[in-house]
Amino acid sequence: ADCRYTCHQECRSLIQLDCRRPGQCQSQLSPESTLLPPCSQNVTQTAEEEKPKPLTIQEIKQKIEKYNAKVTNCLLMKLNDDGTYTGFIKVHLKLCRPVTVPAGIRPQSIYDALKEVNLADMTDKRTSFYLPLDAIKQLHISSTTTVSEVIQGLLKKFMVVDNPQKFALFKEMRKDGQVLFQKLPLTEYPLYLRLLAGPDTDVLSFVLKENETGEVEWDAFSIPELQNFLMILDKEEKDKIQQVQRKYEKFKQKLHQTLKEARGKPG
Repeated sequence: ADCRYTCHQECRSLIQLDCRRPGQCQSQLSPESTLLPPCSQNVTQTAEEEKPKPLTIQEIKQKIEKYNAKVTNCLLMKLNDDGTYTGFIKVHLKLCRPVTVPAGIRPQSIYDALKEVNLADMTDKRTSFYLPLDAIKQLHISSTTTVSEVIQGLLKKFMVVDNPQKFALFKEMRKDGQVLFQKLPLTEYPLYLRLLAGPDTDVLSFVLKENETGEVEWDAFSIPELQNFLMILDKEEKDKIQQVQRKYEKFKQKLHQTLKEARGKPG
């Protein structure tokens, strides 16, 4: 309030200010700062007011009833006696880079899932491939399940052995005709966000993407992973060259055919 220091809400606990002269705000204002909001309306305080308060069990029950009334696919939420609740979320996988998986391992069966058998531990062989673009995975989670646990659960279902820190969960929102993405902190609870937004995925959806921090941190990848990337890129380059060659070969054939048919015709 005094020095108008501004920071992200997530960074507030890391900031230490030596504010020894409270009440000095008005006297320290410069003529240019008169357009700024008053001291009592600083950014940090506004962010705190907008942060939702924890819901009571009665409020959770009402919201679950309202949520279930809008569900059309039987994927209902269920309230437990201790105030926690369970439900379903759908996560879109939008990964641009290949992932690393065990080589020569059969798909996970229901028996493996129930016994929590980790098939990735059965072999040291690894291979890389691209997951289908915009694949959708449905998860049954609890209100206490964090973003970090969701990411680890998704990687386990696809037998991806990459470091979970390479990935991030985003919430996708649509507002005024624009698609907005916001990276979720690892301690956030996705099912709580789903409950507040309702079952409509056009209002809110979850997306798993690479954990971009600007430049790609190649040091985070192992040598076999990097070698697989080079092999995949080399194959993609050769495939692209063949596509271009086939395209212009067809064009050449059509051009010769058109010239052949035009011979002997006037004009």
